Amino acid sequence: MTGRQGPAASEQVDASIVGSVRPAPPLDAELAAALAALGDLSGARLTAENLAVQRARDTASRPRPTADELRADGRFSVEELSVPGTENRPDVTLVYARPADATGPLPVLYYLHGGGMIMGNAWSVLPRILRDWSGPLGLAVVSVEYRLAPETPYPGPLEDCHAGLLWTVDRADALGIDAGRVVIGGKSAGGGLAAALTLLNRDRGDGPAPVGQLLLCPMLDDRLDSPSAHQLAGVGLWDRASTAVAWQAYLGDGYGASDLPPYAAPARATDLGGLPPTYIDVGSAETFRDENVDYAHGIWRAGGDAELHVWPGAFHGFDSVAPAAALSREARDARTRWLGRILGRARPQ
Repeated sequence: MTGRQGPAASEQVDASIVGSVRPAPPLDAELAAALAALGDLSGARLTAENLAVQRARDTASRPRPTADELRADGRFSVEELSVPGTENRPDVTLVYARPADATGPLPVLYYLHGGGMIMGNAWSVLPRILRDWSGPLGLAVVSVEYRLAPETPYPGPLEDCHAGLLWTVDRADALGIDAGRVVIGGKSAGGGLAAALTLLNRDRGDGPAPVGQLLLCPMLDDRLDSPSAHQLAGVGLWDRASTAVAWQAYLGDGYGASDLPPYAAPARATDLGGLPPTYIDVGSAETFRDENVDYAHGIWRAGGDAELHVWPGAFHGFDSVAPAAALSREARDARTRWLGRILGRARPQ
């Protein structure tokens, strides 16, 4: 692979692209109010220079819950597992959780956390997943603590996720999970890793046949040249410039290479055939909008099954910033309905 300087390095873009960019779609009123309440966001966006500061802020804003806290007074069984990496890579930490009173082999959500592949952890995403999905739907959850860039660039984080998936399915009986009902999922950068893992699993043929992939506002395309990437520059907490910093950290010298494999950036895939049913959702007012819509189109063109939701007036991470907003509640409900349907788990009324 031969790399090139990416857009974040200079933020110089083709004048014809800039001239054709239209104003950003309006924000949903509730979401706009929540975003405005955060104040000036200029210092909150990621740059190459403030990565250490942003990591510290992320840790402070998303404290890592303990296993006892996740057990929620005995409602969930939670274990931290260390599993061997592949090809002499370090061990991978998995956090395995399930409803404590559940019996029989459970379907499992194999989940990859967000954070631009440069921050975040496997624990902080679990309270919401356990509350929204594991408890109501009777699911087991495996959350992966993959190594982070730039200290560990591609393919290290993806290989961690792959090793954890193989180990989980290989020990399905001991874990009490159903290897025939696995959903691979993630949000933001975790959604991009989930898409990459599903492609890698399809092509290597050494893992399970997942029954679905759950891609929440996934980060798929390192080229950052879609209309929405330009249109939404400077909007919300995460935009084109922040995304470029994350991609550069993850891909290193391969960033922007013409021959970058789809396992590094799933939007590079030319064949989206043979994928499991896919759920994709994204906001109309976020940088990932068009690459997400294009990915759904690619699955449909290949004869696959994709359910796409574009939430009107939503910015990246809207449901975390404004969880009580009507649009956030609607998005959570749609995701839960899809998970229940794909796994054959009826949601309690």
